[in-house]
Amino acid sequence: MRCPFCSHEASQVKDSRPTEDGSAIRRRRQCEDCGARFTTFERIQLRELTVVKSQSRREPFDRTKLERSVAIALRKRPVPPERIDKLLSSIQRQLETSGESEVSSSTIGEMVMNALKALDTVAYIRFASVYKDFREARDFEEFAGTVAEAARE
Repeated sequence: MRCPFCSHEASQVKDSRPTEDGSAIRRRRQCEDCGARFTTFERIQLRELTVVKSQSRREPFDRTKLERSVAIALRKRPVPPERIDKLLSSIQRQLETSGESEVSSSTIGEMVMNALKALDTVAYIRFASVYKDFREARDFEEFAGTVAEAARE
């Protein structure tokens, strides 16, 4: 494992333990060159997934991209990191067990929207603003109105 601080190739594993939901192994490592400590996660990957983007472009599924977009939506929201990781693992597991090796980016977007809707309304609206490409304040108002109506029901 390459050190994120000095890029040295070798590191020692100091501690390994499963995550709370058991979906990954958390490893504390120490660089053999600079001595810096860092954490890595090892996850099960059931199948190789390809994401079909707009205009039929294809690229490998990248969990870190999914993590970044969800983290942006949840920035400064009172959601524990364990819940976020569980949400991400759930989406990834659904994609891997779907039986398909190719999945559209819109399918992933809808899955994230549904998960965020149940987790945090503000994050749901934030994610929707990018995913649905809101252009004006009116777009926010209309979408937030539909969210508010659904919450009352």
